[in-house]
Amino acid sequence: MRMPRFRSIGVDPATGKEALVVARPGGPLEAPADAQALETAAVLVAVVDAVLEAGEASDLELAALVPPLHAALDECVGMIVADRE
Repeated sequence: MRMPRFRSIGVDPATGKEALVVARPGGPLEAPADAQALETAAVLVAVVDAVLEAGEASDLELAALVPPLHAALDECVGMIVADRE
């Protein structure tokens, strides 16, 4: 059994703090957490696409994109695994 992990359901506009939950498969918080993960991944894809199309990013700038892309990919893979369990 996997350890529960915190998932984002967005940012509170009043405080600017990220709301994190433990969303269990089939639970009421799973859908908002999934939606947030997909939205984050879509935004990252758009940013990376724009950077790559411009073709002027340094290796350091491209390397800075790796951690958020890895986190988004990990979250999406986690969603797939949870659906299969």
